[in-house]
Amino acid sequence: MTGHENVPEPGKIFAWNRLFSRRKFLGLGAAAAATVAGEQLLSHLTPTAAGAPGSATAGASEEREVFTLCEMCVWRCGVRARVRNGVVVKLEGNPEHPGNRGKLCPRGNAGLQLLYDPDRLKFPMIRAGQRGSGLWRRASWDEALDYVARKMKELKEKYGPESMVLSSTHNLSQPYFENLLKAYGTPNYGTQRSLCFNSMTMAFLFTYGQAQPGTDYAKAKYMIFSGRNLAESISNIETQDFIDMTARGAKTVILDPRFTRSAAKATEWLPIRPGTDLAFYLAMANVLVTEKLYDADFVSKHTVGFEEFAKEVAPCTPEWAEVRCEIPARTIRRIAREFADAAPAAIAHPNWRSSNFLNSFQTERTIAVLNAMVGNWGAPGGLIPSEGEEGGPALGSLPQPPYPPVTAMRLDGVPWKYPLVPLKYGIFQNIRDAILSGQPYQARGLLVSRQNPVLSLPERQKTINALMKLDLVAVIDVIPNDTAYYADVVLPESSYLERYDPLTAAGNRIFLRQPVINPLYDTHSALWIFKELGNRLGLGAYFPYRNEEELLAAQLSPHRVSLEELKAEGFYEVTSKADQPTEGQKFQTSSGKIEIASSFLAQVGQKAVPTWQEPSAPPPGQFYLLSGKVAQHSQMGTQNNLWLHELFPENRAWIHPAPARERGIADGDEIVIESAVGKVRIRAYVTEGIRPDCLFMVPGFGHIAKALRTAYGQGASDSALHQTFTDPVSGSQALSQTFVTVVKA
Repeated sequence: MTGHENVPEPGKIFAWNRLFSRRKFLGLGAAAAATVAGEQLLSHLTPTAAGAPGSATAGASEEREVFTLCEMCVWRCGVRARVRNGVVVKLEGNPEHPGNRGKLCPRGNAGLQLLYDPDRLKFPMIRAGQRGSGLWRRASWDEALDYVARKMKELKEKYGPESMVLSSTHNLSQPYFENLLKAYGTPNYGTQRSLCFNSMTMAFLFTYGQAQPGTDYAKAKYMIFSGRNLAESISNIETQDFIDMTARGAKTVILDPRFTRSAAKATEWLPIRPGTDLAFYLAMANVLVTEKLYDADFVSKHTVGFEEFAKEVAPCTPEWAEVRCEIPARTIRRIAREFADAAPAAIAHPNWRSSNFLNSFQTERTIAVLNAMVGNWGAPGGLIPSEGEEGGPALGSLPQPPYPPVTAMRLDGVPWKYPLVPLKYGIFQNIRDAILSGQPYQARGLLVSRQNPVLSLPERQKTINALMKLDLVAVIDVIPNDTAYYADVVLPESSYLERYDPLTAAGNRIFLRQPVINPLYDTHSALWIFKELGNRLGLGAYFPYRNEEELLAAQLSPHRVSLEELKAEGFYEVTSKADQPTEGQKFQTSSGKIEIASSFLAQVGQKAVPTWQEPSAPPPGQFYLLSGKVAQHSQMGTQNNLWLHELFPENRAWIHPAPARERGIADGDEIVIESAVGKVRIRAYVTEGIRPDCLFMVPGFGHIAKALRTAYGQGASDSALHQTFTDPVSGSQALSQTFVTVVKA
């Protein structure tokens, strides 16, 4: 069997969702897969004939192990792939990688099903009907790349480079995608950051001069979390450390309106009212100040603005907070005292999105200040100074020309409307709205790399409407996601088990993602795609590598290791002299100290110290709409994976028994949830593990791309309901500030 029986000839029009037979594939579930040998399970999916790239040579028997990096989320765990007769039969964790220490999560183990998913993108395609019609024709790489480059040139000549928007989610090839963006000359770049952790990184940046410090789980005695569900996190090693921390008896306090798996492991769960974590932390600070429980020596030596903050929190007593967050004042006071007693091995966790409200930036600022008040910076069991966003040993690069100057203002309002948001963060949801409004100018094209804004941005219908307004939509991805379904051109990227990506560093080691097998289909790496597109745009000088291996060799040039050695070992450990001790603490702020009162915030007319901001509350009869992760899926990208689908096939809406009874809703009933911007039908999960004023939905479901034949129509999309609320300081999207009604269907 070759696997190509139903592959259309170039130029032939076909319906995407009817391209490949899935009947035989669906007949094998996860339970069966566990008992069938890898090559037997996957033989019917292997699309290459014997002797072709990616398959075993006829008559040969071969088994080998290849080191690489996972990409079932953004965490990049170390992987050992076992290949038998040209088929990848097992993925295991690499014990040498500090990000996972030899363990893979459910998503990492299911990477096989991404590689062998029959719904994968297999060749370039050009739209042959209306956007969203599902009608396509197969194209050659030359035709597809020429199409995209020609349209990008036309838009640049007619409307300027700023008429193109480029967007991508965090991945190893992202810097080279940004290279294309900057070389082309557009300022408009959409990332996932404003939907994820803008409020946290900016809060710590303005306080410590570092955007994301680490946490010493191994030695911490006390830790408080807001909305961070580490037991089901994509952060593999943090999940391990959290479980180990709870097992050894460290006190963990979880603030969350929902009883998560982390709450089940924690010492104490506090079902806080959504949006009021800020009141809880301000009241904790009030107790530390009034009872003189803070580290006065550390505060005096290493911070500025403490007195101003002490005045700000004077009225924020635990009794004041109890009214707002619905946590008893005696509990807040007790936790503040316990927190101080455990210091400096006590951490108010930075989290990622905390309460997910417009006041989340103030919440994260207060969390940052609480850590400073107990002097845990660099202390055992405290916050760990970071080495930058990526950290690790320096890597080499290839020479290239300077980028052309950019004069156009950005569509997302950075910095002309949002002066504090870093350019590399951006505010993606604002770009979408600017496309629709045509202000401050009209965007004309969109190039998306490994991202799915149709499902990730709030107000899904607005995102689809924005795509319909553009002259060009091109998508680079491994699977036919919802955004690709509305594209003009789809450029198929090889899966992470079939390609090289740029090197990455973790700790003092350099790690490699390399092909485990040759590509199964007519696909290429992102590095190849960016280079080929750059060449056609006249930007070849910005991609001065002949192939991926030449680029990787240049990255390795500062170190005494060859690419072949790195391939064999999977990592290279950099030995260097111990850092020389420095006198005192150093912080990358204008004062050189921890800025409890931020000079940057004061300069732009914002409150210099953390302050109370009253969150919105739902009207009578409505609910807060919450969302969050589960261990079996990664955001929007894994719902079509058959193994993960069998573990978690659909999302259900969590609802408390009291409001469920009032509406006649029983567990498993179909219900209708409606917000100001959308309506979905979904099955109910009736549970006491959520506050009566809240509903909860796992994101990433409700796919509308018919080519995702496992995920299509399964569950419902929270993005169809979420409204767009953007924090004016950090640019963060306040997803939990959407209010909904619910009725039985």
